[in-house]
Amino acid sequence: MAAMTTPSSSHLKIDFVSDVSCPWCAVGLGSLEAAIARVAPRVTAELHFQPFELNPQMPPEGQDTFEHLNQKYGSTREQQAQMREAIRQRGEAVGFVFNPEGRPRIYNTFDAHRLLHWAELEDAAKQVALKKSLLKAYFTDAENPSDPEVLVRLAAAAGLDAARAREILASDEYAAETRARERMYTDAGIHSVPAIIINDQHLISGGQPVEVFERALRQIAGAQPSGVVSA
Repeated sequence: MAAMTTPSSSHLKIDFVSDVSCPWCAVGLGSLEAAIARVAPRVTAELHFQPFELNPQMPPEGQDTFEHLNQKYGSTREQQAQMREAIRQRGEAVGFVFNPEGRPRIYNTFDAHRLLHWAELEDAAKQVALKKSLLKAYFTDAENPSDPEVLVRLAAAAGLDAARAREILASDEYAAETRARERMYTDAGIHSVPAIIINDQHLISGGQPVEVFERALRQIAGAQPSGVVSA
């Protein structure tokens, strides 16, 4: 009787290009993590969060959300409420809670990206924890992701050194590196987020459903089950 063989496992590197003020990024991350859980243990993945600013010119005090979206897209209050509810339902499906009242203001997120860059250098797992905390703070708790005190508290909760986080925020450390990464992705043609890049070559755009991410992970890892074909 022939010995049974165990399928080999595959490990994927995933760069998640996003902004902490992007609701579809929160949805997309929830979907992607659910997909990663579905393909484990045969396929494993390591997440790295890369910077993208939806509103790089946003002043420190931010802007009223309705005013900002109305100016940017021409959307009415009713249209914004409908979109907010659609996003809330998509988030709920993957375990992310959006504040039903929405986010009162849009803020500058550059300092949050600087901290995320530092967190990646410290520990990839701590960067993931910080990113998820930033999304929750903004979209669930309606906190200001440009407030240094909020950022230091979230960094400490993610297991990072609070004093070092405060030192970084009080300086321009990692500003040049963060800008360089932003340019790298925009120069590569990424102008909307989330953009998920797997193994530096496969791009998935948008906050896709769990099934779409799962199928892509299996195909890229070479672990596509029989009877399932690509979209």
